[in-house]
Amino acid sequence: MNWKIFAAGKPALAYAKSGIEEYLKRLKRGANVELVYLKAGDSESVSRDLLARSEGTFRIALDERGRDWTTSSLVEKINDWEMDPGIKTISLLIGASDGHTKELRSKSNAVWALSPLTLQHELALVVLLEQIYRAYSIKRGEPYHR
Repeated sequence: MNWKIFAAGKPALAYAKSGIEEYLKRLKRGANVELVYLKAGDSESVSRDLLARSEGTFRIALDERGRDWTTSSLVEKINDWEMDPGIKTISLLIGASDGHTKELRSKSNAVWALSPLTLQHELALVVLLEQIYRAYSIKRGEPYHR
C-alpha cells in the first residue's frame, strides 16, 4: 500500500519540521509514505489542486467536520484497505487554512477529523504521521502504542 500525504504550505515551525522528519523516518520500516507540499492559497485553489493531484487514488480529506476514528478503528480500516484490490494508493488531503471545499469533501472516499479541536496545519501533519506510525506499530505487534 502506498500513502501520499498532500499538505498545503511547507512547515515553518521547528517543532513541526522535527516531528515530521522523525515520523517519516520511522515509517520507512512499515509503510511507503510520500509527503507532497502544495502551494498555500485559498480554499478553492488548494482544493482544486488536491483533487487533481489525488485523481485515481483513495482520497481521505482531513477536516474538522469529518468522522473521528479511534486508533484501533484506523488499524481496522488500514487492514481493510490493504485487502481491497482496488486500492493501491491512499491520499491524505490537508487543505488550506480555511479548510476544504464542499466539492473536495464530497469527492473524497472518507472525511476524517483528527480531533474535535481545530488543529494548526503543521501540528495536524505531525499528529497524522504519528497516528499512521502507531497503526503500523500495532499491526507489527510492537510495544510503541502502549
